[in-house]
Amino acid sequence: MMESAPGLTVDELAARAGVTVRTIRFYSTRGLLPPPEIGPRRVGRYGPDHLSRLALIEELQHQGMTLSAIERYLAQLPPDLSAQDLAIHRALVAGWIPDQAEDATLEQLERRAGRELTEEDLDRLAAMNVLVRTEDPGVYRVDPGLLHLGARLLDVPIALETILAARTVVIEHTRSAARELSRLFKDEVWEPYRDGGPDAAEMARMKSLSAHMQPMVVQALVTAFQRSMKEELREWLGTGGRDGHDSGDGRDGREAGAAGARPGGGDGGGATGAG
Repeated sequence: MMESAPGLTVDELAARAGVTVRTIRFYSTRGLLPPPEIGPRRVGRYGPDHLSRLALIEELQHQGMTLSAIERYLAQLPPDLSAQDLAIHRALVAGWIPDQAEDATLEQLERRAGRELTEEDLDRLAAMNVLVRTEDPGVYRVDPGLLHLGARLLDVPIALETILAARTVVIEHTRSAARELSRLFKDEVWEPYRDGGPDAAEMARMKSLSAHMQPMVVQALVTAFQRSMKEELREWLGTGGRDGHDSGDGRDGREAGAAGARPGGGDGGGATGAG
């Protein structure tokens, strides 16, 4: 795992991110990527933050944003976002675009992951929804933006059964939340039409309203989850407020601002997914 210090050359970064070296250098000159750390022999070294930022840039491009729009968009993000913060942000951006999963062979997966992948590794990545096995045993459907994040979690000592159980918990609770929120939305929007259905114009307006509400709902869910997890961890670890932080330390607000920033701004790219 590559948490403490950058360790990728520009060629390795390009292979992991699925882009060309020329693209990385171009992004760097435009200020879309932070500079690498310079190591021995004046060789630039890149880390997980660069991978996460490249994944976010890719999602914004899928939204149809121009490079100039992406520059302005990234300039609004806090400068000290970690790879994990960028991953959350990227996941929210990806929620409003069509599925970008790609077919990949095991060799291609290993090149993007930067490591050999055993059957157990593949099972763990599948449990994390990073990839899906296809009818062809040699081909996998993979989310490229999540692959490098999932690969970094392969060395975390968590049993596959625990990952599957966690996924079940998340799916069950998110479906329950979605069901209740949909009921509230339906009751509010459809109430005026109890005696007759809406016309085509009203239906279009409702769909537009739903699409605009989805990013705000997801932002609220993510923010609430982050705060709840922090409180649970503090209680579990017995730190309370002794670490100098509490739920009002400003960190949650910064994370919410980064994670919930609406992609697209005025330069294209709206809420298109079904959330």
